[in-house]
Amino acid sequence: MATLSDPPRESFHISQLLYDTRYRSITIQVIAFILIVAAFVFLARNVVINLSALGKDFDFGFLGSRAGYDINQRLIEYSNESTHGRAALVGILNTLLVAFLGCIVATILGVIAGVLRLSKNWIVSRLMSVYVEGFRNIPLLLWIIVIFAVMTESTPSPRDFRGADPEASMLLGESVAITNRGIFIPAPVWGDGAFLLVSVFIVSLAGIWAFRRFARKRQEATGAILPVFWVSLGLFFVPVLVVYFAYSAAISRDQYPLLAVGAEQGMTLESYVEANGNPSICALPSTAGVNLSSALREIGQRANIVRVSTEAELLEAVQSGDCILAAVSPTVAASFPGTVEGVEMAALTDTVDRGRPLQFERPQLAGFNFEGGVQLRNSLIALWFALSLYTGAFIAEIVRAGILSVSRGQTEAAFALGLRPNRTMNLVILPQALRVIIPPLISQYLNLTKNSSLAIAVGYMDVRATLGGITINQTGRELEGILLMGLFYLALSLLISAVMNLYNNSVKLQER
Repeated sequence: MATLSDPPRESFHISQLLYDTRYRSITIQVIAFILIVAAFVFLARNVVINLSALGKDFDFGFLGSRAGYDINQRLIEYSNESTHGRAALVGILNTLLVAFLGCIVATILGVIAGVLRLSKNWIVSRLMSVYVEGFRNIPLLLWIIVIFAVMTESTPSPRDFRGADPEASMLLGESVAITNRGIFIPAPVWGDGAFLLVSVFIVSLAGIWAFRRFARKRQEATGAILPVFWVSLGLFFVPVLVVYFAYSAAISRDQYPLLAVGAEQGMTLESYVEANGNPSICALPSTAGVNLSSALREIGQRANIVRVSTEAELLEAVQSGDCILAAVSPTVAASFPGTVEGVEMAALTDTVDRGRPLQFERPQLAGFNFEGGVQLRNSLIALWFALSLYTGAFIAEIVRAGILSVSRGQTEAAFALGLRPNRTMNLVILPQALRVIIPPLISQYLNLTKNSSLAIAVGYMDVRATLGGITINQTGRELEGILLMGLFYLALSLLISAVMNLYNNSVKLQER
């Protein structure tokens, strides 16, 4: 009778860490890890010794000290009295702004150019070839400087818009001005009902997502194709427009009285501003201030709009003399003069509309430049378009390669089944091409983001110019500044890669 017994346990010897292939890879990794840590410790020790020799320490306290310099392009409130930390935040937001805008425009340009380069029309395909070869073979820095020079030298100055017969005129109903100091466009101003409008828009986006998901599942189950594009387009615009016009009609009759400092009873707006030219104004809501500014512009006056968000801020602005003309609701106006101590106010005979949930403040020529609206500086425009055109050329080649990677037999089979060209592109070619397009597309987005640091060539104040430039020069904290800037670019690159990888996983073909 045979009996089974456990195999003898293999003994372990130290020499196996080197000669046994099962343990050798682990040994190499441990040694590599120890060497890397030792190298970092050596470098850190040298840094500490060198900093100590220079009488410096490793400290981020400089972020809380006064910056003392101005930033011309900013998305949040900032002045030279702000801290270096806030200056760094302004630079970070400027970098994110140009990277976001650049990625969008570069994608649109790249997709269009990549598809058109495969066109059977000889002229169209050659024009796209010239664009691709021209932009990707010339250094990006040159394109930034060329576009900046074109924007600065070939556009009119603000004084050319002045006079009865001006040399230049504004576009799109006197709302857009292209000058050698930048492009001025209307600025959105939110009024009463804005929260409802934004809520409806978010619900519409959720509805679009739900409908597209439902349409895709139905197509997979039954083969029936729903009109996704037109339904999505309707959901995107119709609910918001219905709420906007309904809310606007409900409040369109509301007239807000005008309270003026030092005014006399029975005084009109025109007679008041004749005695107090170019007054500073404040209003609640802000849309009433836009309407008041428009009323002043119609009688040849300009206004300095003081931004206030609460009644207390408005009261403080009047008491401090920051604004001498105010528009408030009738209820508030009835008690407002009595609450302003030491300031004599009276109501004018004119009134202004309360304003709609969303209005646009148009730029107007005042003094030596345009005021109001949003100013897109030439440095931002040059950097934005140069990055978009340069990266778009690379994306065009990626898109072209992705489409060519799909077998021609797939297209012929789709045509044989009776699919139209756009259906063939959306249902057959594009899903397969995206597997090739998206991975290199991530690299192009990362390149565009990192190339935005060339903004220093045209004076655009990104994070390289604020934290990595002026702040380091002023504080002498080069190690801390460069470290923070490197961490920012690293985090941003990882974020872009993560988002694009999620998208790649969501659109890749599911193999059965």
